[in-house]
Amino acid sequence: MTTHPALPDLAAARRVVVKIGSALVVDPRTAAPREAWLASVAADIAALRARGTEVVVVSSGAIALARHALGLTRKRLKLEEKQAAAAVGQIRLAGAWQAALAGHGLAAAQLLLTLEDSEDRRRYLNARATLGTLLELGCIPVINENDTVATTEIRFGDNDRLAARVAEMIAADALVLLSDIDGLYTADPRRDPAAAHLPVVERITDEIMAMGGEPPPGYSSGGMRTKLIAARIATGAGCAMAIALGHRNNPLQAMQEGARCTWFLPAPEGRTARKRWIAGSLAPLGALVVDAGAARALARGSSLLPAGIRRVEGQFHRGDPVSVRDAEGRELARGLSAYDAEDVGRIAGHRSEEIEAILGWRGRDEVVHRDDLVLL
Repeated sequence: MTTHPALPDLAAARRVVVKIGSALVVDPRTAAPREAWLASVAADIAALRARGTEVVVVSSGAIALARHALGLTRKRLKLEEKQAAAAVGQIRLAGAWQAALAGHGLAAAQLLLTLEDSEDRRRYLNARATLGTLLELGCIPVINENDTVATTEIRFGDNDRLAARVAEMIAADALVLLSDIDGLYTADPRRDPAAAHLPVVERITDEIMAMGGEPPPGYSSGGMRTKLIAARIATGAGCAMAIALGHRNNPLQAMQEGARCTWFLPAPEGRTARKRWIAGSLAPLGALVVDAGAARALARGSSLLPAGIRRVEGQFHRGDPVSVRDAEGRELARGLSAYDAEDVGRIAGHRSEEIEAILGWRGRDEVVHRDDLVLL
């Protein structure tokens, strides 16, 4: 755990996910949004956008914003009370972010996701496509867990892991967890004066995980343990992650100016791990037979477009694994289909701009996107 010569740079990142906990968003004295602080974060986001960096926000705070308005002031709430508070507070949370971002000429977009949305392949593809389109349109997606329909008890820390899943989903370069502490220490610094701050963690070992301990009372976002779980998810997907102090104004700018934080470096094999999973762990449910032109395009790293498909074999649905073969039956690649088999059969051989006229709705231009495709 020595200082690394080349720490990640937010300003140089192509995509960044910023996770913000309830304790940062909501003023505990008034149970209202911390408007001045949110405006400072929006200014940081605008500065990143001006450099070409796409930003996604994962924000907690819905339940905290509604508790006092609904008279739910007890320390522990029933599940249905939390769900009701989330329904009321989510409107306030979205409004607070809309106002803060609009002050810098940015359009906010709201998405409510669950961890299951990142694990079910079809829902994963839907969420990724929506986020990609919003980013292309210059929006700032603001994501929160869909607590109103939670089927298990709502636990602090879920948004740490959700943010890591979002970072994985959109192939982000960096994930920043804004917290009430400026990074990872060898022990809890509030209890152990000898605890040492770690500016960089190159690999998340069992020793590192042990430093997270159990979530202590009062820690926002469930404590360090959930942040280390998020770090394991993010870095395993090839995304750097930072834990940084969030209470100051302009916290992202402060990071770029050298404010103390802990960077978790991406696993060297992280970007390829998912593709190894696609190639080796999934049994194809169907096959797409392509022409010579498509085969050459795939070899150059392109996505598989409908125009190059000559035949569809098997029954599969959107998000299912398929084999890509040439006319002689040689397997060229494996990937995840963006369409059901029946729909692929209808658009096969046609140009992408004809998809809407054929199917009656416009899906993706690619039948298998290159991010979901592995050459064999």
